[in-house]
Amino acid sequence: MFNEQKLYDEVSELVFRSVTGISEDAKTLIEKALTKETNPTAISMIEAMLENVEMAKEENKPVCQSPGYPTVYITFGDKLYSGIKEMFRKAICEGTEKGLLRPSMVHPLTRKNSGNNSGEGVPNFEIDCVPGQEYLEMIISFKGCGAELGNAMQIMTTAKLGKNLVGLKKFVLETVINAGGKPCPPFAVGVGIGGQMDVACKLSRKAVSTRHWDDKNTDPLYGGLEKELLEKINDLGLGAAGTGGDTVALAVKINGAATHTAIAPVAINFHCWVARRAGVRLYPDGKKEIIF
Repeated sequence: MFNEQKLYDEVSELVFRSVTGISEDAKTLIEKALTKETNPTAISMIEAMLENVEMAKEENKPVCQSPGYPTVYITFGDKLYSGIKEMFRKAICEGTEKGLLRPSMVHPLTRKNSGNNSGEGVPNFEIDCVPGQEYLEMIISFKGCGAELGNAMQIMTTAKLGKNLVGLKKFVLETVINAGGKPCPPFAVGVGIGGQMDVACKLSRKAVSTRHWDDKNTDPLYGGLEKELLEKINDLGLGAAGTGGDTVALAVKINGAATHTAIAPVAINFHCWVARRAGVRLYPDGKKEIIF
């Protein structure tokens, strides 16, 4: 069992870190994109992005004025502090009051704004018990909602997937083209494959929110597909901020799950370059490991 106040302090720090900076893996990929960019407009856009990150760090201000939508990923072993959900809700409300987060959460139909980013289902929680896990892992991800406008989902079939997955690849590329500059490129693309509709969508969000953008998929099929799609997306020439250039995607991340023989659900989830996420692992002996 963890000390209640110390645990809340960790939760509060995660919220602060996630909105005042971007994860190091994303920043490194942006810096690499700058070194190989040939389009003058794209160069200036990427330079401005990196300058913005440094200014936010120096001033302890949000990297982006939009807080995005928060999802918290928690894994635990045999015990979980029962009040942890309320801690995240409280920390987000306090972060809003401090000016770190713009109050953007509203009722889906009446559009009434709570004024502090509270509301039914906010933040979204994805909680998993991993038997024997020694640590408590917490990752919070604020994903921009402008990027949501380009998302797409399709219940495909084996026939639609096509030979050599040509149908799947076409669906991803067409979705990127249709999204254009809306997801604030250079972005990352999460692809969820399998399950039913709800499972595929969750897989796509988790792929782009909890995996390091510079990691390699341990599944050879998914790994090869990630590499191929990333190359094909960048060959489109959409560039930073959609103004043209060599890099439109920093990463493609695929998560999969078994599905029914009649279907092949595919969900595509964009994440803007502002990778607002922070993660930590806390051990019972007091050890702390930063993930993001």
